[in-house]
Parts: sequence; C-alpha cells; structure tokens
Amino acid sequence: MRLSTFELCKGCPIDVAMRPGEQTKLLREVPATAIPAGSPLILPKDTEVTLTQSLGGSHTVAGAFGLARIEEKDQDALGLAPVSVADVAMDSNEPADEKKVWNKLKEVFDPEIPVNVVDLGLIYSMELKPLPAGGSRAEVKMTLTAPGCGMGPTIQADARNKILSVAGVKEAEVELVWEPAWTQSMISEEGKMKLGWV
Repeated sequence: MRLSTFELCKGCPIDVAMRPGEQTKLLREVPATAIPAGSPLILPKDTEVTLTQSLGGSHTVAGAFGLARIEEKDQDALGLAPVSVADVAMDSNEPADEKKVWNKLKEVFDPEIPVNVVDLGLIYSMELKPLPAGGSRAEVKMTLTAPGCGMGPTIQADARNKILSVAGVKEAEVELVWEPAWTQSMISEEGKMKLGWV
C-alpha cells in the first residue's frame, strides 16, 4: 500500500497547497531533472519556480532554467510537507495480479503531459511470467511520444519501480521500443478527455 501526504509543512511560508500555475521560491537547494533533456541539475535555494503539474509522485516546475522535474521525496523544497512513502511490495511468492500491475503503470506520467503512460497509449504490452522460485517477472514494452525524448530513461525507470512495488512481482523489465511508431490515435478516450480533445 502506498501512503503519502501532499500537505504543507508546518511553519512553511506557503499557506495553501500548491496548485498548477502557482509560483514559489525554493526553500532549499534541490536535485532535479531537466525536461526534456533528462539530465540532472541542481536548482539553488530561492530559485523562483511555477508549478505546472504534480502527478505520479513528481512535480514539474518551470523557471528561468526551463522545465524541471522534482521528485516527491524532495517536495519539501517547494514548501510541501515531506512525504512518508511506504511503496514496498509485500513479500509474496504468489503470482502477481495483472490488474494491479496495470493500475501501477497508470501512476507513471510524462512530466510534460498530464496523462498517464497507459492512457497515452505508450504501453504496448505487459506480460507476467511465473518465476521458478515463486512470484512473477513483469515484462513491459513501451514507447515514448518522440524517439529523441531525453526523459525516456526516467519514465522507463519510473515504470519499473512502480511495477516492482506490486505484491508478487520479483523482477521487472521495461523495454523501450519504437515499432510501431506512436501516434496520437493511440491515446485512450479517457486520455483525450484529460487533454480536452473530446
């Protein structure tokens, strides 16, 4: 079970939860990932940022540096309470539940698009295979909206980590594939609604 809070830290200078479009100054130096390059960067204390989205356990912010992704574990730099996360799979030798794996994949987001990777149509396949010692191995084939996306390895790692948090999953492989090429027609109806296309 994943436990998390998205509340303000006591004594922080912000008096309401941050919403997309709101600005703040970072309360401390924070590691981040440059978007779309995917390269690590350090944002200094007092850097002015605007929150663009908070989805899937990370926050996308904009500033003079461009766009960057701040992980949930570092959200205190935005003035939000530190998160208590227990996202560890219960140790189980039983086979994993396929529906639970798909639900976890719906917690993975491209930091530039407010739609999860499943509804974006980026997950081409997900297969669970039993392991000889018990439990399951999850094998996922996914793509990206653009082959040159520098955030690919970050999104790929997010997917793998989310899958490994499902009870019964002992191993996970997330392979990036480019065939067939992704098109907007692969977005689900729910994804199109979130994007305002329906």
